[in-house]
Amino acid sequence: MPVTIAPLVTAQSQFLGGRGYLAACTVGLPPRAVRDAVIADVAASAAGRPDPASYSALVERSRGHFARLVGVATDRVAIGSQVSPFAALVAAALPDGAEVLAPEGDFSSVVLPFVHAGRGIHVRTVPLEDLAAEIRRDTALVAFSLVQSATGDVADVDAIVDAARRHGARTFCDATQAVGWLPVDATMFDALVCHAYKWLCAPRGVAFLAVTREFARDIPSLFAGWYAGDDPWSSCYGTDVVLAGDARRLDVSPAWQAFVGAEPALALFAGLEREALYAHATGLAAAFRYRLGLDQPERASAIVTWADPDGCDVARLTAAGITASGRAGRARVAFHVFNDEDDVDLACAALGR
Repeated sequence: MPVTIAPLVTAQSQFLGGRGYLAACTVGLPPRAVRDAVIADVAASAAGRPDPASYSALVERSRGHFARLVGVATDRVAIGSQVSPFAALVAAALPDGAEVLAPEGDFSSVVLPFVHAGRGIHVRTVPLEDLAAEIRRDTALVAFSLVQSATGDVADVDAIVDAARRHGARTFCDATQAVGWLPVDATMFDALVCHAYKWLCAPRGVAFLAVTREFARDIPSLFAGWYAGDDPWSSCYGTDVVLAGDARRLDVSPAWQAFVGAEPALALFAGLEREALYAHATGLAAAFRYRLGLDQPERASAIVTWADPDGCDVARLTAAGITASGRAGRARVAFHVFNDEDDVDLACAALGR
């Protein structure tokens, strides 16, 4: 069956509240189909007609949409609810005393599971721009966000992956701030994690782990429950449950209502022309940087941050009705599919530029 690619305008028409909303890096906006699906499900449940079988079908369709988004086979994708439990599973796959290399200031959900893994596992941090050069023969894993949450900086993936392979280190990439605007190829990494509530505009509580078959064999099913069974609906009782033979054995029991909203959101983004969305988002960000006199980054990003230690710029944006955010002493705005040139003008006017 041929894959249908929708034009960008199709996605743009799905959003109602994008004007002045520059915070997809904090939480995405639900498309119309997400709103309608969640409302219909709540109404059906309130009327005494919840449908668990349909929930499972939505989970599996969501798994397939994400696999398509990041370019892997569906059987390589596990479902979960957050980034940190997946990071904890990866940590459990490391040998005692392993070194994990990570960027300074990366998001805590990516690094804390390794910091607190015990067994002598040591986390060494370096500036993001030095990450590839700092990989050593004794580095077991490189854990990093593809796009840094606090700064919007995009990692030099090619250099990091090449250096990791040369030194025999595995790679664990958090793509939460990337998938949805940046084309991502999960086959580059040993494991890639993504929470879908930001750039994929799904409800919070839906996350995915894409993992190579080789690495998956080393990851223990620490959180195994009924949904990790080869046949979940016959895996609800007892100890003699046969786990799935693929990445599904790393599944956790899905938050059904979250997947009700996630499936149409993921379907929307999986059906878009990714290069067009990338050009749209980064083009708006570049225009905003130019108006503010900020340097253009080496690798284009849809997130723009600048020093704002007292929060005055975030306050100016908020007073003008613009939703922005502040992180690590910096003001932060993001441009997504539902934004356009008018949002650039509104933000610049609020900042007196």
